[in-house]
Amino acid sequence: MPKTPYALRQSRVVNIDDLRSLARRRLPKVVFDYLEGGADGEVTLQENCRAFGAVTFRPRQAIPVSKCDLRTRVLGLDISFPALLAPVGYSRLMHPGGEVAAARAAGAAGTGYILSTISGHRLEDVKAGSSGPVCYQLYLIGGRAAAEPAIERARAAGFSALVITVDTAVSGMRERDFHNGMKELLSGSPIDQIPFLAQLLARPGWLASFFRDGGIPKLPNIVIPDQGPMPLIDVNAALSQSAFTWQDLKWIRNVWPGPIVIKGVLTGDDARRSIDEGVTAIVVSNHGGRQLDSVSPALQVLPEVLAAVNGRIEVLVDGGVRRGSDIVKAVCLGARAVLIGRAYAYGLGAAGGPGVTRALEILRADVERTLKLLGCSSIAALDRSYVNVPANWRTS
Repeated sequence: MPKTPYALRQSRVVNIDDLRSLARRRLPKVVFDYLEGGADGEVTLQENCRAFGAVTFRPRQAIPVSKCDLRTRVLGLDISFPALLAPVGYSRLMHPGGEVAAARAAGAAGTGYILSTISGHRLEDVKAGSSGPVCYQLYLIGGRAAAEPAIERARAAGFSALVITVDTAVSGMRERDFHNGMKELLSGSPIDQIPFLAQLLARPGWLASFFRDGGIPKLPNIVIPDQGPMPLIDVNAALSQSAFTWQDLKWIRNVWPGPIVIKGVLTGDDARRSIDEGVTAIVVSNHGGRQLDSVSPALQVLPEVLAAVNGRIEVLVDGGVRRGSDIVKAVCLGARAVLIGRAYAYGLGAAGGPGVTRALEILRADVERTLKLLGCSSIAALDRSYVNVPANWRTS
């Protein structure tokens, strides 16, 4: 096992915010703010985290818990603790190892990884790099002609499930990206780029690794017929031309025989529609506050969705998870597991694969410590009796 870099050792990095600070020091502002930022005024981004603070614990005292069983089962897959790594686009800009490094760290930790369509690494390489389950997150970028071959490649490579993101009819208005010149830095002329170059030159270590990695990568999993892999710069325009509709499930099922997960559900109505369409699971998600601002925080919506589902399919949740205690709260409310995005991406931006490993170590230790302090010996034993939930969170 490789040595943990000194900067990531327990004496220095004890929580996810420490990894965030390291990532902020290493990454250019344009890249860090892409990872960190949300849509519009970032109201939902902030409320996602605050919602976890609104749920409080009800521990059982004086109960000896010498060992905790953190294992759970999601989509028929056994994982070591109830957290999977969410799809994070543009990961290769954060670190050359990108999606391969994150998937490898997830597998080594005994959990799963979900690969974004907007990946700088081939899906076959990501799957081969992990010893754990890997799922493929689907955008219909490039239309059916580009999506069908990618789904078939994922099936042939042994991906475990297809995760369809449904909340991207257009890309959210992420104001930080405009202020920082993301578009100009990716695709502008040299003259257009001049006002924004200082932030890259201020991070020479990142800049050197970026050039060694070949600069702006193409998207090898979005292959446009007669054109080849899509340039990374074309993503936002392509999203608005390729929005998912429920009717698309008909042809997707003909290509993908495995489990299908719908990610982006925020109402009981859409949860029931997902069940009617025969999906295996749903993810209660507002895209980390990056799409429509001023929607409810995902955790607050969870009780409504669970009531609508009534145990018929699995329900996961993402958005705002920064501590193991957040994971425990979500499971107490009824989620099968959570997806973590920024929490591990900070680690990736800080130090590549070892940073992701450290993020998972922190979260897993947090979960185990929280269970022991609650007087609960296993994830399976958690329920709503261990938490207080705000009375105004709707359940129907």
